[in-house]
Amino acid sequence: MARALIGNPALILADEPTGALDTQARNHVADILFGIPKTQDCALLVVTHDHAVAHRADRVLTLDDGFLTGAA
Repeated sequence: MARALIGNPALILADEPTGALDTQARNHVADILFGIPKTQDCALLVVTHDHAVAHRADRVLTLDDGFLTGAA
């Protein structure tokens, strides 16, 4: 995560950032990850299969049979 913040990016992309972690580590990493936009004034896009992580987001989109769906 530290490398991703070098240069003050406008957008951070996180692809399965908690995929191989146990529940406690997942929660700790997600806490840090979802706190970054507030402290760094940037956007965060997370791709995950973990519903607990996804529901921390302000907006959740789902890819289902090739179609992207979700609330606007």
